[in-house]
Amino acid sequence: MGFFRRFLERLRESDEERLASSVQEWAASIPDTVRIADAPNRVPVRLAVSVKRLSVVPSESHDSLEALLTDWTGEVTGVWTGRRSIQGLQLGTRMILKGVLTSSPTSRKMVNPAYEFAHPA
Repeated sequence: MGFFRRFLERLRESDEERLASSVQEWAASIPDTVRIADAPNRVPVRLAVSVKRLSVVPSESHDSLEALLTDWTGEVTGVWTGRRSIQGLQLGTRMILKGVLTSSPTSRKMVNPAYEFAHPA
């Protein structure tokens, strides 16, 4: 009976809810990381995140790669100045960022963070 109940619950669950649950569980399992919702500004932090959106922002002096990153407790924009791409970075990629968060009234950013890609489980 328990298997059937779980099966029906999974059918009712949306893809986004399943993804959120999966990313939250994964992020919580990464040692020495904080959730985006709990991360302080202007202090070095480690975040375990998943890529939600990628874009290249052109400018006269240099382009920037921007990634909207989430751990499903919040969102952060990762900005890599002077880059148009990072090999291995794509939608859904899970990664660990190290850097300093800055905040404005509309968004939180981490500029040129160090990163490592998470190994698939």
